[in-house]
Amino acid sequence: MHFALAAVLLAVMACSGGKTSKSAEEEYCEEEPLPERFENDDLPKAADEVFDDFAYYFASNEHLQRRRINFPLTLESSRGKSLLEEEQWRMDSLFMTTGEYTFILDNPDQREQLNDSTMNVVTVEKIFFDADSVCQYIFCRNEGRWMLQGLRQQKLSDNANAPFLGFFHTFATDSAFQQNSLSSEIVFSGPDPDDDFARMEGFITPDSWEAFAPELPQDSIYNIVYTKLNNRSSEKTLFVCGISNGQELELTFRQRRGKWRLTRLTQ
Repeated sequence: MHFALAAVLLAVMACSGGKTSKSAEEEYCEEEPLPERFENDDLPKAADEVFDDFAYYFASNEHLQRRRINFPLTLESSRGKSLLEEEQWRMDSLFMTTGEYTFILDNPDQREQLNDSTMNVVTVEKIFFDADSVCQYIFCRNEGRWMLQGLRQQKLSDNANAPFLGFFHTFATDSAFQQNSLSSEIVFSGPDPDDDFARMEGFITPDSWEAFAPELPQDSIYNIVYTKLNNRSSEKTLFVCGISNGQELELTFRQRRGKWRLTRLTQ
């Protein structure tokens, strides 16, 4: 098998099963005229205004997906760059396979940017914790249409948000570590464990955590990067969003003296 083709196939397989600079994304998203085949793809125009809406169509419709990939697709990894031709592409259902996705913000004000119709660059990350691997899908909006412009592979340890993601993985998988990573008081909003029809607002403490502890993703996550994060931020809010049930889980962590602790939980 030709070396270049072998490298392409290895990259595709890794994405199925970093430290990113702004200039790198700009390089992928340099605007240029769209090929004629993008003129009509049966996607409502409104679906291209907000990335969330587009992503649902892209992940669930193979015909649309192929029309919204800029082939030959650039694949970037530690081996360098290679190109993926359309005939090599296989339908990728992204977060539809897990039924949920996450996103991480540095502060609550960034939430407003998620519905910003002027946003033109979004990165979807498939993160494999145990394999120390991340596959990034770089989407750009060109002439009003979202398109997949490139794939990038990296080690999780090279990801811009690696320190917090490493903490979160341990928090989600190690119950003793989780217990030791709770604030003395956690602001809580969610279902009342003693009443299926009621919600409660207030505070919970570590000794009652077991009754409120949510189920968290452990092996891998699809993380959507809407905005450039500050990896030195002392606060991170992680959202876990269900696709079919519309449920949303919100966890806020604050770092003091090098240690992250959960300070807020909204279910």
